[in-house]
Amino acid sequence: MTETKSTRVVRRGRIFPEIQWTAEQKAQWESETENLYQRCYPIFNKVKSELIETHYNWYITVEPDSGEYFIDKDLEVVWRKCREKHPGKIHHTFRINETGTCGTI
Repeated sequence: MTETKSTRVVRRGRIFPEIQWTAEQKAQWESETENLYQRCYPIFNKVKSELIETHYNWYITVEPDSGEYFIDKDLEVVWRKCREKHPGKIHHTFRINETGTCGTI
């Protein structure tokens, strides 16, 4: 009895090709991200002091056009709340702590 050999090719490396951005595209993306942060941070900073006592290390998602924010201890839930209320809008998420970020570098 002979054994059959598999002709299956094993793929190595990434399945999807890497995104190749030009320097202009990368600069534009960074500029848009910084602009969104600058619009959301004052709203976060205004409510941070009162929320830090009761919701420490929870997530807060800010929608800058309306000024509304949503809080929850689960990141996916807070994103869903914001998307349900403001579909198609871009939002920014912070952590409710002293720095507004998760972890340390």
